Amino acid sequence: MNDNIATYFAKLLAKMGIKRIWGITGDSLNGFSDSLEKLDEIKWIGTRHEETAAFAAGADAKVSGEISVCAGSCGPGNMHLINGLYDCQRKGVPVLAIASHIPSSEIGSGYFQETHPQDLFKECSVFCELVSNPEQMPYILETAIRQAILKNGVSVIVIPGDIMLKPMPEGSKLLWNKPSFPNVIPNNEDIKEVAKLLNENEKITFLCGAGCKDSHDEVVELAKLLNAPVVHALGGKEYIEWENPNSVGMTGLIGYESGYYAMENSDLLLVLGSSFPYKAFYPKDAQIIQIDLKPESLGRHMQVDRGLIGDIKSSIKALLPKIKQKENRKFLDSALSHYKNTVEKFDKLASGNSKTGLIHPQYLTKVIDKYASDDAIFTCDVGTPTVWAARYLNMNGKRKLIGSFNHGSMANALPQAIGAKVNSPQKEVIALCGDGGFSMLMGDLLTLIQHKVKAKIVIYDNNSLGFVAIEMKAGGFLYENTELTNPDFSSIAKAVGIKGFRVEEPEDLEDTVKEFLEYDGAALLDVTTAKQELTMPPKITFDAAKGFGIYMLRAIINGKGDELVEVAKENLIR
Repeated sequence: MNDNIATYFAKLLAKMGIKRIWGITGDSLNGFSDSLEKLDEIKWIGTRHEETAAFAAGADAKVSGEISVCAGSCGPGNMHLINGLYDCQRKGVPVLAIASHIPSSEIGSGYFQETHPQDLFKECSVFCELVSNPEQMPYILETAIRQAILKNGVSVIVIPGDIMLKPMPEGSKLLWNKPSFPNVIPNNEDIKEVAKLLNENEKITFLCGAGCKDSHDEVVELAKLLNAPVVHALGGKEYIEWENPNSVGMTGLIGYESGYYAMENSDLLLVLGSSFPYKAFYPKDAQIIQIDLKPESLGRHMQVDRGLIGDIKSSIKALLPKIKQKENRKFLDSALSHYKNTVEKFDKLASGNSKTGLIHPQYLTKVIDKYASDDAIFTCDVGTPTVWAARYLNMNGKRKLIGSFNHGSMANALPQAIGAKVNSPQKEVIALCGDGGFSMLMGDLLTLIQHKVKAKIVIYDNNSLGFVAIEMKAGGFLYENTELTNPDFSSIAKAVGIKGFRVEEPEDLEDTVKEFLEYDGAALLDVTTAKQELTMPPKITFDAAKGFGIYMLRAIINGKGDELVEVAKENLIR
């Protein structure tokens, strides 16, 4: 007798090497859950929210480099996966999502919990199909998995619970072979033309993104030959920043002034594996050459003089023999000097000397960086925790940094830390959480206890949606609705069985961080941080400066002049 579809699903996933499935079970998933239980090779990791499951699956895939799986029951269950899956899709990690559906005979009737998942998930996936007939199997399932792997994205299988229990078609075989990627090298004539341009121009800057993964040595070698400053987007920090004598920092809204300077003053910008979206930070007069594995990335955010399709490692290897060593270092040395001054300026901000009695978030991040292990995995919430992670965490080729850098979702750090730690239990995993983001999915603290996940959770507790408040100031708005009334998060941690720490004074921070990181188990560190820290972008526009002036005027008129004093104390008096 043939296996039913649910059993085939479970067996194929086990054959692929899947060790866990993230999600919340429900009636339309009962057949699948039962098959997993009987097979006893794949662990179901139940979270308290399906959004957590999707974020965790994405971090699991990011750390391992392999496909991961999450699942949600019909209607609201699988809809809760959507935000986390958007992040996975935009991050470019392979995830298979199983979205179970209402009984097939009831589709279209307005049945209890009815939605149309095959439509809802299309925008956040590379493949999304409804299985309505057993004869579609095993082809739909195999196609979905291959699409997710080869396109580094999300595949969604929508399947009614009753279809899961039907037998597989006669003659179905349990087959799987993992697809492998080819090396993709640009056309030889394009390589020659790009090499000619690189040899002819003196002031060349690189902009490197997440597509530079596994290409560190090649990028550094090419930059040395060209005496080119290397700027990275946030996605490239993990892959390019370390052991790079030409590095001049990050650009963008949360980047370094030195990164902006190196790009703005270049004659030629070489964009490598980056879809950096902020048009205002691209140079106005330089030629732009872009190399990317994804054809759809070429010229997406800026006009390019040359666009080449290829993986970065293979493309640079093809370029290197054609590049002549440049002797003039004037542009590079100027950019490096600017970078040195910028870093020194930021280091001064990361001080334990606070005039307000609150802890500077820069200082907190610097202390965590100091005592974290050499191969730590960091996750960071969107907003100011991402700013501090980008500026004060040092990558070294072994550390990893995971965030919601493209999708920009709140509440990602805790669930991504869960996924990363379950994948790599031997490594230190540290979540840098904003108080707003953490409280949004705070229920999944219980997942740490239930599944014995020894992740470390840090909360930047400033009683505010900090980055939103800064954006509102820049626009000239008062920000009443960004205020948060927070509990003592360390007490909540203790109440659910997690080791809790709380720091309110700068002089207590360093010893507490050491104890927190050394603790053998899940732990939460709640740190009261200064609210009014300014995360100034490297390029302050007239409109932003004008907006901040309007905010100051409105604050005084509305009796909030004390806030202006607070801003000055926390950012100027150090």
